[in-house]
Amino acid sequence: MTIKIQTITDNEMDQNAYIVNLEGSSECVVIDPGMSGEEVVSTLQSQQLTPVAILCTHGHYDHIKGVPALREAFPGVPTYIGAKDADKFEEPHGNLSLHFGPPQSIPAAEKTVSHGNVLSLAGLKFEVRETPGHSAGHVIYILREDLPYRKVKTMLFCGDVLFAGSIGRTDFYDGNTEKLINSIKTQILTLPDNTIVYSGHMGSTTVEREKIYNPYF
Repeated sequence: MTIKIQTITDNEMDQNAYIVNLEGSSECVVIDPGMSGEEVVSTLQSQQLTPVAILCTHGHYDHIKGVPALREAFPGVPTYIGAKDADKFEEPHGNLSLHFGPPQSIPAAEKTVSHGNVLSLAGLKFEVRETPGHSAGHVIYILREDLPYRKVKTMLFCGDVLFAGSIGRTDFYDGNTEKLINSIKTQILTLPDNTIVYSGHMGSTTVEREKIYNPYF
């Protein structure tokens, strides 16, 4: 079955939320419902999709702001986040909401993930890798689709670690440039060259394109 990925980008911070499901299935996974929570809910309802999980790459407010809207619309849907970023939900300094306006606190995520976890959700399997640097507990989610003739299509949801032609910021209180570069080199650039990279901001790219054109490598 074909994997369907929808991108919803907000107009305020150009942040990308993703809806992922198998074509024809009513179950889906939402990744980083940040600044577009209400639009994500509206899209799900109009397409009669039910989220079975919310996956957060990290705990910065522009990536978690939409979680309450999803929880209200779909009671019981669990939220996942890296174990080392979990405290950011309830901590305005950690989630950087102080940088966007009034301090905001969101009830804690129901589940935490760590490096090597594999999440089976909505008929899909997401591999978790820890990628510190932009934030201490940042994680990425890798999704693979088996295609005919034994080909495998790899998709990566990398939050704010890697962008098309750039990398994530490291000037926040728990950021670290050296760790970020190491995370990218060991956890992302080791993926197949044709891996499609879905970032937290800007458009998609591929591992091969970043190896060739990204000035940081």
